[in-house]
Order: sequence, then C-alpha cells, then structure tokens
Amino acid sequence: MTDQHEQEFLNNLEKKLWTSANKLLPSLDAAQYKHVMLGLVFLKYVSDAFDIRRDELRAQFANPDHEYFLDPADFDGGAEGEDYQAEVAVELEVRDYYLETNTFWVPPVARWQFLRDNNKVVIGGAELPVHIKGETKHIKISSIGHLIDYALEAIEIDNQKLKGVLNKRYTQLQIDQAKLGELIDLISTIPFKHESLSSKDILGHVYEYFLGQFALAEGKKGGQFYTPKAIVSLIVQMLEPYKGRVYDPAMGSGGFFVQSEQFITAHKGKIGDVSIYGQEYNHTTWQLAAMNMAIRGIDFNFGKEPANTYTNDQHPDLRADFVMANPPFNMKEWDSGVDDNDPRWVYGRPPSGNANYAWLQHMLYHLAPNGSMGLLLANGSMSSNTSGEGDIRKALVENDLVECMVALPGQLFTNTQIPACIWFLTKNKNARTAASGRQLIDRRNKVLFIDARNLGYMKDRVLRDFTQEDLNKICDVYHAWQTGKDYADQKGFCSSANLADIQKHDYVLTPGRYIGAKDVADDGEAFADKMARLTARLKMQFEDSDRLEVEIKKNLAGLGYEF
Repeated sequence: MTDQHEQEFLNNLEKKLWTSANKLLPSLDAAQYKHVMLGLVFLKYVSDAFDIRRDELRAQFANPDHEYFLDPADFDGGAEGEDYQAEVAVELEVRDYYLETNTFWVPPVARWQFLRDNNKVVIGGAELPVHIKGETKHIKISSIGHLIDYALEAIEIDNQKLKGVLNKRYTQLQIDQAKLGELIDLISTIPFKHESLSSKDILGHVYEYFLGQFALAEGKKGGQFYTPKAIVSLIVQMLEPYKGRVYDPAMGSGGFFVQSEQFITAHKGKIGDVSIYGQEYNHTTWQLAAMNMAIRGIDFNFGKEPANTYTNDQHPDLRADFVMANPPFNMKEWDSGVDDNDPRWVYGRPPSGNANYAWLQHMLYHLAPNGSMGLLLANGSMSSNTSGEGDIRKALVENDLVECMVALPGQLFTNTQIPACIWFLTKNKNARTAASGRQLIDRRNKVLFIDARNLGYMKDRVLRDFTQEDLNKICDVYHAWQTGKDYADQKGFCSSANLADIQKHDYVLTPGRYIGAKDVADDGEAFADKMARLTARLKMQFEDSDRLEVEIKKNLAGLGYEF
C-alpha cells in the first residue's frame, strides 16, 4: 500500500492526465479514447523501463569490477575516443542484456525519445534517420499517427508474443494531428522518478487508473474487463500464489496476474516461479491483457486467439495450482454449442439461463489435485435452487470442495449493483504444506464463512472500497482457520461450520446463516422498559405521519388536485 505522500502524488497525477487528455481528445468516444491513451501509455511504460536498463548497462560497461566492463585501454583515445563510444553504442543494442533482467525489448523507432523528438517533425510527412547498432536507416513517415503505428508494428516484430495484439490504428483516427502530438507531449510529463515510487509503480498505476476510468465511461460494457483492485488483491492475498500455474478463464485485462506478481514481489518471491495462463473472449480485452503483461515483463500464455471459454477452451490439458476469476454475473445463453455431456459437468449440468455453476465447474475441471481457487459470483449462487443449481451446490458440499465463502458489501463494482460473494474451493483439505509454506491442518468436512458486508468505506458517492486493514482482517482470519493458529468464531463476522450444519440449512452457503448476529453492548436499560419506550415513540411517529398526510391532501386540494 502507498503512504499518504505517495497517494497524494498519484492522485494529482491522475487528475492532471485525465483532465488534460479529455481536453485534447473531445471528439473521441470512450471506446476509441481507450486505445489512444493506453497505446501511448504502453509505449511510454516500456520505453522508461528500457531506458533504466540502458543506464544500468552504461554504468556496468564503465565498472572495472563488473563482468560487462569495457576497458578503455583497448581502444584508441580511451573512454572519450570514437571507437570506444561506438562500441558502447553497439553493446547497448544487444538484446540479451535486456532479456536477462526481464526488461521488455524496445526497438529504436518505438522508444519514447524518438516519438517525442519527431512528433512535430512528421506533420505533413518527413524522412527520419534511425540509428541501429552504429548504422543509419532512413524511414518515410507521413503523419504522427503513422509514426505511432510504425512504432507499435516494430514492437510486434521484435516481440512475437504481441503479434497482432497492439492496436495500430492511429493513422485512421479522425482527429487533428497536432492534438495527437500534444498528447505525446502530455504523456511525456508522466514523471518517471520519485523518491519512493519506481517508474514501474507510477506507470503501472497510471495504466490501471485509465482502465478503471474507461470502465466508468463505457458503463456496463467497460465493466466487463475491469475488476476492482481491492477485490483482486483480496483473492490473491487469500490464495497466496507463490509458485505454480495460475489460471484465469475470464481474465479481462489481466488484473489477477498483475496482483499475483505484486504479491510475489512484496513477499520476496520469484515471478519466474509462476506460469501464467489466461483466456478471454473479447478481442479488445484480450489485447489489453497482453499489453498489461508485456509492460510488466510477465511471461504469459493466453492461447492462440481470443475465444469462448466454453466452446473453444484454449488450455484443455491445463491443471492449474491456482485458479482466480471474476466471470460475468448470471450470464444467460452461454451453452450454445456445448455438449450436455461435457466432461466438465462433473457435479451436474448447469442451467442454460445462468452460467454461474458453469464457470465454477470449468474452473474445478482445470484445478490441480492440490490446487485452490477463488471466484466472484452473484450472491444468488449461494442459495438458488433454480434449474438444478441447488443440486449442484449440494454435490460440491458433499464432495468437500467448498473451503470458504465471503459475503461482500454492495457498491464495489462500476458496472453493476448486484450483490456479490467470493467462493474459495480446493480439492484437498487434508493436512499439508501450502505453496506459501503455511502448514495447513485437516479441514475436511468444514467450511469457513465470512461476512464482510460491513467492511470498507465509500470512496465517492457511487463506489465502495476496502482499506488494506479490511483486506488483512479477512485474510488473517482465513489463514488462522487454515492453520488452526489463533482462530476463533466471531459473531457477526466469521464462523467455522461442519457438514452437518450446512445440511441443516439445506446446503445454502450464505454466511449470514452461520455467523449469527453481532453482540450489542448492554446499555443497562431493562428489556421491558426499552420495549415500552420504543413502542410509545413508534405510536407518536404513526400519529405524526397521519397528521402530515391530512395536511398534504389539504394543500393539494387547494391547488386544484384531487387525491
């Protein structure tokens, strides 16, 4: 979490960028605007990371104690000689130096300095010199849009995983070229140095901020690819994906993968110990996810193409150690082309009118024997008996797959007010050592219920959010329950229930059924006295209501309205 000073810095940066960009691109709708901004932020991000590595290499070439040291004595004129400087320039273009530190390789024509220096020059067309490994090549550029498209195409050529991913459509934009040049100048002002935040922190925050703003601007459609960061962080913190295969079958822009990387880094782990697998149906969102991974240097496998998870599974043989997802809530007509006897429907065929249990069983199918999963679903999934959903839920409980249920507060999402919950499932509740190193106790035939509906705060008039303390409170009780260390039921917040308890409630998994009401402090007033006082107050309020109703009707009659 950022401290107050860092957060103030980021908030001011957000406001500046969003306000300025809106002034520059008033003619674009949110769908176009999104690609214009995120494409340029992507170029700025990878270029800054590349420049940091270049500066490191220059220092290493000049350091006699480093293995990459270039001895000036081997060149005429020493360190200031042309031969030495030319050799440094050549070495700085060796791609392997960047790949060894997981730094994204950026070709010369895609580097931000090149774009910034030439965005005004190419208005109306120009021939530009490009210096590569000591040689100069001239390229013809017809406009600023062409300059940006050329940069993106060069990145795809040099980074095959991004082939066909980047939106090279700047030439086609129906906007004033000078405005596009001003936008490059604006993004150039994103500070890439801060006393405590790295450029990766800053630009990563900017990228996520714009994703969130586009989700708000595009409404429901935008919300399909954006999951609130706090919810993603909560699931990642609870599952602790330190090593193994991580899979999201409805990945959106890749938020779970980004948070997994940040979690691993924060806990001194190695991102190389995790393999990333994802799938996404929407082509635009699939592109955004690939860009999101690339700017962070995360290796990924998102399948050959954007595809429907149900009819064109891009990872049919995958058995993941961690599965995390926020699939579309209550999705209808999801099963066109899906076999009724699909091997994924182990616990019952999901109804055509709601995909909640289809997502859940798809994820279970791809879960490894010791794997754990967490997914967001609408609250109805915890209690619905429609079209066999109750039978599927019963089978999940009877097969001891459900580990924890978390009820969430409302107003967390930009695109829906549907109340949501998080399901945590595992195929192995036996005592064992988790990937995090935690020693888990035997939890067979037990389920932890957590009611987090009263946590969080209103960050504005519309949206609710969690603090880090809220997240820690939920995660701490979950891990305490898993390990058997310092866990105790808390009325109104958490309770550990056994199979018999759940059977008594007809396999309904709503936490409120199990945790009970929070104890209310005794105010010293006798119950009989309190009831008499409150009943008298209620009687007076009813009388006031009747009196006001008469007055309102009289006033309306005076205005000529009959009631």
